[in-house]
Amino acid sequence: MKRIDAVHAVILHEIEDKVLMVKNIGSGWSLPGGGVEAGETLEQAVVREAAEETGLSIAPGPLLHVNEVFFEAKNSHVLFFTFLAAHAEGTPAIVQPDEIADIQWVSFDTADRLMPYFQDGIKKMASSPSSYRFQGHYTS
Repeated sequence: MKRIDAVHAVILHEIEDKVLMVKNIGSGWSLPGGGVEAGETLEQAVVREAAEETGLSIAPGPLLHVNEVFFEAKNSHVLFFTFLAAHAEGTPAIVQPDEIADIQWVSFDTADRLMPYFQDGIKKMASSPSSYRFQGHYTS
């Protein structure tokens, strides 16, 4: 079974009580995010994925949540690391039309309905950060 690490960004609207979601072609709505590339830290991946999927430049905030799932049909074991975006600059835009069909600011209720795997809800998760620290590269 192939192990895959993936990241998601919780990007909150500065004024309205909403969260940014993307509609992925072929798989529905999710938080912006995707796979971690070789040699990339989780924080680097969430910054890159947010930019690729939304056009926004974000600063990664605290780790909020880790989800683990086995996709038997794809023979993969995936760990999803969800980060709060501490700051976002720009206007959301579809940068990869071959992967993203739509981008919307949605209410927390809508986000929770579309992503039931966050059992306590996005709003509660965003207010209960965890910790993450990249410890560097060791050569010995």
